[in-house]
Amino acid sequence: MVVIKLLTFLIVFIQLKSIYCIVTYDHKSLIINGQRRILISGSIHYPRSTPEMWDDLIVKAKNGGLDVIDTYVFWNVHEPSPGIYDFSGRYDLVRFIKTVARNGLYVNLRIGPYVCAEWNFGGFPVWLKYVPGISFRTDNEPFKVAMQGFTQKIVEMMKAEKLFESQGGPIILSQIENEYGAQRRSLGPSGKAYINWAAKMAVELNTGVPWSMCKEDDAPDPVINTCNGFYCDTFTPNKPNKPTMWTEAWSGWFTDFGAPIEQRPVPDLAFAVARFVQKGGSFFNYYMYHGGTNFGRTSGGPFITTSYDYDAPIDEYGLIREPKYGHLTELHRAIKLCEPAFFSSDAKYVSLGKKQNAYTYEGNGNCAAFLSNFETASAVRVVFNNRHYKLPPWSISILPDCKNVVFNTAKVVTQTSRMQMLPTGSILQSWESYHEDLSTSENGPLLTSVGLLEQISVTRDASDYLWYSTSIEISPLETFLHGGKNPTLTVNSKGHGVHVFVNGRHSGSAYGSRKDTRFTFRKRVNLRGGTNKIALLSLAAGLPNVGTHFELRDTGILGPVSLNGLDHGPFDLSRLTWSYKVGLNGETKNLNSPNGISTVEWSQVALLDHVKQPLKWYKAYFDAPEGNEPLALDMKSMVRGQVWINGQSIGRYWTVRANGTCSVCRYPGAFRPGNCRRGCGKPTQRWYHVPRSWLKPTRNLLVLLEEVGGNISRISLVKRVQAHVCASTFEHHPVIDNWQTESSGESTMLHDTKLRLRCGLGQSISAINFASFGTPFGVCGSFQQGTCHALNSLERIEETCVGQEACEVLVSNDYFATDPCPNVLKRLSIEAVCSNKPN
Repeated sequence: MVVIKLLTFLIVFIQLKSIYCIVTYDHKSLIINGQRRILISGSIHYPRSTPEMWDDLIVKAKNGGLDVIDTYVFWNVHEPSPGIYDFSGRYDLVRFIKTVARNGLYVNLRIGPYVCAEWNFGGFPVWLKYVPGISFRTDNEPFKVAMQGFTQKIVEMMKAEKLFESQGGPIILSQIENEYGAQRRSLGPSGKAYINWAAKMAVELNTGVPWSMCKEDDAPDPVINTCNGFYCDTFTPNKPNKPTMWTEAWSGWFTDFGAPIEQRPVPDLAFAVARFVQKGGSFFNYYMYHGGTNFGRTSGGPFITTSYDYDAPIDEYGLIREPKYGHLTELHRAIKLCEPAFFSSDAKYVSLGKKQNAYTYEGNGNCAAFLSNFETASAVRVVFNNRHYKLPPWSISILPDCKNVVFNTAKVVTQTSRMQMLPTGSILQSWESYHEDLSTSENGPLLTSVGLLEQISVTRDASDYLWYSTSIEISPLETFLHGGKNPTLTVNSKGHGVHVFVNGRHSGSAYGSRKDTRFTFRKRVNLRGGTNKIALLSLAAGLPNVGTHFELRDTGILGPVSLNGLDHGPFDLSRLTWSYKVGLNGETKNLNSPNGISTVEWSQVALLDHVKQPLKWYKAYFDAPEGNEPLALDMKSMVRGQVWINGQSIGRYWTVRANGTCSVCRYPGAFRPGNCRRGCGKPTQRWYHVPRSWLKPTRNLLVLLEEVGGNISRISLVKRVQAHVCASTFEHHPVIDNWQTESSGESTMLHDTKLRLRCGLGQSISAINFASFGTPFGVCGSFQQGTCHALNSLERIEETCVGQEACEVLVSNDYFATDPCPNVLKRLSIEAVCSNKPN
């Protein structure tokens, strides 16, 4: 009987131990249920995609070699009003975390609740700004009470669903606050007191998993301080018992309207990660792994685009971006091969030259090495363990056995994919319009006041729009009414844009920028004798999301507003009585919703005779196109506004052209925004993501508000497809497996290199646009033959690949049955066309 009870106890104990896992840490790594791992993470933010996309995104992340999914928690979408919570749809945090768990990955839950993230107001709800006596992110009781309340709400929700690893769930790490270091230094003692309070408050929530603070060198024990940046190899934690962790390895950069699109070359990103790991980094997270879309009015900044693509390994639409995804996948495989040696010892540094070094890990019969070359212009041959290695510039070679190179960060052998936006054939039918009533008298003004009011204090961010209206009397004797020049209206604003109307007619518009939200509208305007109505529509394009006390920043038309050119000299309108109205009449009538469109009388639009007008609402219907490709609206013909599909907000659109300098990416060398830009002279954002899950089979309602005037006849629904795939690599290039060593002692590959091409789901290779085995040059889309070329290159590749979803060819003389240029290192470059498979 005693034996049976003992066996029963042991069974229960083993079961409990397998369910309730302990997460601790030491100087080497996080330790999960007694096990160490190099943890590879990627940021995927649940509100920036749809629940229907989550599973596919997470599967792709797992297949890319990730162990952890990282997400912020966005306070403003979850608590839009004090005590009123929303965890539905895209905001279903529990469903998202359970989706991660179902796919066998861990979660880093970055509660914040300040998140920055190019998100509206940094993730804080706007009502928080108006709590009496509040001061954000400092030793302030009203703020701490509110922050603690939301943090507890999230932790209790996670505990109730048993989602912490200590309960058998996937959450192995949580974050409190976010990138606080610079603010702490500027605030002095109050900043220090606040960060100590935040750490203590979080730890006392007893989640059973560690807490972290990023970019916070003073993170109090036991909270782990972590690094964010393009490179974090020089980072060390503030205590020797804490692991070296990188919570944001920036895969690209965000985009703002009016600026070019930033890209980060994947060889440099891989180089940055390898630099971090070689010096003992055991946790790194790509920010972003999937960037997604700023649906609705969620983007902050201001002026951050609706697209939050971030040049991530998985693009905004959920499609794999090559070569970034594939090259990083190979990097992750190489790093994982080093794990046994990595955890058997600390790193040993060896100098291999002026700008070359090695970091080695050796113990328990295991050995791994990282060989670095920091030269930016030339490859260097080094000797390591009596073997010769050639290191490309700005690269690291990974040797999981201290002998054979299985990966080099600069040598990209995975394919490159070229995406295209193609017509869907879906027609936008029966366009109708509703012209916004420019009178603010409908429903009455919200309030009147002598002087100019700050915008957000009036709107509480319920709308992007606030009307400022006043009237002025002009003497019929004024000189300009009798042949003189019209007076000039000057409007100085700290808002993000303004549309000016004089006596109901649009007189012009002006905009700020992300770099300078202050701007001035200055133009001669048509006035008449008697009463003149001046109406200024002030625009917001996302609230500030970063900086010390960003809640104190003003927005809106704060003046002065003046008229110059009158007979009696300048006239300051700022001191007049102004009327204020929040939002547009169309918003009040809920025209963006299927339930609201019937509340006004719409007019049929004759597209051929269509007159472009400001502040006009449009609606049309369309059927969902066949297939499963991601969809977008092509808004190139429009100017600025907002758009909805079946009542769901796709976001703000603005087709302003990108200013700046675009040039060939500068790699090798340290990356910074500006190094690698595209899109100069073109609209910063032309296409706007339409999630398929928002569509019905037929009669989908599109509603848009155009602020300035555009050509609706050229709006179209397009699909994003992988139209071309390219690959290019040299013969005898090292890959992950099948290593051998030449008798000369140089680590290399003796077997033939394999080059692989793969089209997207439901596609096959329909044609080969280019193939050359020899010395081709150029990049995907513009390959050219070199002086050396195997004449049968195209024929051989067509035989192997056409009609296949994927194909694999050998980069060798034997495969092409010829050596087109003996004693020359040859390359194979291919560009293939991907098309939908016939039904």
